[in-house]
Amino acid sequence: MTPAIDLLKKAKAVHQVHSYAHDPKAASYGLEAAEKLKLDPLRVFKTLLAASEKGELLVAVVPVAGSLDLKALALAAGVKKAEMAEPGAAQRATGYLLGGISPLGQKKRLRTFIDASARQYPTLFVSAGRRGLEVELTAEVLAQHTQAQFAAIGRP
Repeated sequence: MTPAIDLLKKAKAVHQVHSYAHDPKAASYGLEAAEKLKLDPLRVFKTLLAASEKGELLVAVVPVAGSLDLKALALAAGVKKAEMAEPGAAQRATGYLLGGISPLGQKKRLRTFIDASARQYPTLFVSAGRRGLEVELTAEVLAQHTQAQFAAIGRP
């Protein structure tokens, strides 16, 4: 499996894995997951990495139907500024490939922020660590296993 799924199994966390046939030509990995699994795109969350002005990598988990508000992330993280991280840095820090970055089971423990909208759903979906693989779990389980904070960091 993947480090994300291994972490959840080891912790005996309630979760469900969903898979679909990934199309390498898909424009958006997250929207592809929502479409192929017939899910509301507001319940499917993407994992993005940003870098603070000091180079600290931050993990942001936001709905695939929207985008990340970098100013709101910087405010939540208590840093002056945040910008999207370089793809290579994101892959090295997490151990995952772009399009399959999971907030769970990353190589390095990074500060993680989940958009507050996640709490309004009984469960949400995040990458399970590979393109074509999603894991369904509650926002609280995700926060517990990533030591995340909830903050209004997403934009519709």
